[in-house]
Amino acid sequence: MLIDCDPGHDDAVAILFAARHLHLVGITTVHGNNTLENISRNALAILELAGLDVPLAVGCDEPLAQRRTGVAAVHGKSGLDGAELPEPKRQPVDAHAVDFIIDMASRHRGELVLATIGPETNVALALKREPRLGQWLREITIMGGSTGAGNVTPAAEFNIYCDPEAASAVFNSGVPIRMVGLNVTRRTGFTQADVDRLKASGRKTAATVGNLMAFYLARQRERHGLDVAPMHDVCAIVPYVDDSLIDYLHTRVDIELAGNHTRGMTLCDMRPVRPDAANALVAVEARSRALIDRVIATLLTFE
Repeated sequence: MLIDCDPGHDDAVAILFAARHLHLVGITTVHGNNTLENISRNALAILELAGLDVPLAVGCDEPLAQRRTGVAAVHGKSGLDGAELPEPKRQPVDAHAVDFIIDMASRHRGELVLATIGPETNVALALKREPRLGQWLREITIMGGSTGAGNVTPAAEFNIYCDPEAASAVFNSGVPIRMVGLNVTRRTGFTQADVDRLKASGRKTAATVGNLMAFYLARQRERHGLDVAPMHDVCAIVPYVDDSLIDYLHTRVDIELAGNHTRGMTLCDMRPVRPDAANALVAVEARSRALIDRVIATLLTFE
């Protein structure tokens, strides 16, 4: 797996979960939750915290065809507020994320899963730069969109809204796609009891994540009225570890690019569709408590 991300509290947990269970060959960063500088530092700091030796490549700072959206305030000023993270010793590799994605896919042809848990700018550009990339990838798993309401607008979810043109290119690339959206992820998260358990664990990584999640949960409560800290991004990783935790529907997804009120919407056709028209497996249900328990058990395995 290669994770393309914009950390972000939920991105951090997704990185840790993937690193423990899968062969994580790299991380790439992209504009989204905060400045690209902060996002990249946050990803490196999480690797440092957990003692993970994973290469990281910095990617695109702007979307393909629109102005960059503002930062996601729910993650705080740094993009990962709530705990003091170690200063990273590792530096990014000397390659742009787009080239790094192509290189990793070429090295792991037919095996690499690309997890896009931020805006999809790097991935869209990689697909355009290397026409064979779609044949090399095993699958793209996307945290983005929704079968229903959005969060940035009534129609659009943040990751897709940040670069709708890139998302459209990815969904129409012909690569096998899994999409898990807000309809599942917003109700799959850490409760206060989960946060307290992590903080009291006596383990450095889990306790630090607990402090991060305490901040994130408080922001979710005050801004969105939620009683969980949603683990949006880890939901895109979990099926490759345990495929019983999320149910999918094979259907058609199109990205709205022109609507005055619906730009960035993932139009998921929930009607029966012809198999040849479907372009994605779309998450429709999760066993949220079991999923979060699996994630917490994983975090507790780190020192």
